[in-house]
Amino acid sequence: MGDQLGTEEAADPGGERPFDPRAELGKFLRSRRARLRPEDVGLPAFGRYRRVPGLRREELAQLAGVSVAYLTRLEQGRGSNVSAEVLDAIARALRLTDAEHEHLTHLVKCQHRKKHSPPRQEQVRATLREMLASLEGVPAYVTGPRSDIQAWNPMAAALFGDWDRLPSRERNWARLVFLQPDYRRLFVDWESKAADIVGAMRLYAGCYPDDPQLSALVGELSVKSEAFRRLWARHDVKEKNHGAQRLHHPLVGDLTLSFESFRLPDDPEQSLTVYNAPPGSTAAESLRLLASWGADAIATG
Repeated sequence: MGDQLGTEEAADPGGERPFDPRAELGKFLRSRRARLRPEDVGLPAFGRYRRVPGLRREELAQLAGVSVAYLTRLEQGRGSNVSAEVLDAIARALRLTDAEHEHLTHLVKCQHRKKHSPPRQEQVRATLREMLASLEGVPAYVTGPRSDIQAWNPMAAALFGDWDRLPSRERNWARLVFLQPDYRRLFVDWESKAADIVGAMRLYAGCYPDDPQLSALVGELSVKSEAFRRLWARHDVKEKNHGAQRLHHPLVGDLTLSFESFRLPDDPEQSLTVYNAPPGSTAAESLRLLASWGADAIATG
């Protein structure tokens, strides 16, 4: 009766290679089953004790309208020619978010395609750099698909630190947030920021499982950060394009900024992120102070 989720998955640091699409598909589906209870999806919770945390495979198969044998093959990475209708039914049954649904689709496709080359090293257009510089008093930066920080304006440096002083490989949100203590203090909701970064990396890995640079990054962070290992093992995927960020800056103290991230139309692997504060707010005054201090603020931060 049913199946039992292996405890080794919870401790999986991600391995040297971030992604084996066949194994990853099963891990992802099992992790999504584990977060749901029968009563969450309108099923009776028979039995006082359940060996499986969350939904049993039989219960998911019933909800999705597929056979248990078919779902077993899919979780074992042996599914072939999975239709969009079946994926939609499984996504609905598991109550996947749009990002998770997209991730599931990529995982299935990864099993049946030739090696997919990861994106080239992106170059930030000169006109985009000029636009960043023109955004006075507004922190803004451009990131690549592996969370690399590729371009930024002086206000972003004043707010987040002098990235120009770092080696290029260290200008990476994942390395900064997980490996630099200053960033743990900077982000008031550090756990949320860290989870957002890992979720975006998981989503990217679903598209490019053969990316050696991502593999190296995941391997490095898995060795150096217990928090990263824990978040990576959760198999959560997300793409957070807007929201609020609470910061504790060493010079101006606490401030809350809203942000919007936009994928660039001619290179969707690059994103432009812009922060803003309501006019007349304490946060807006804090940004004005940072802008007026200029280079001194960057050096101190």
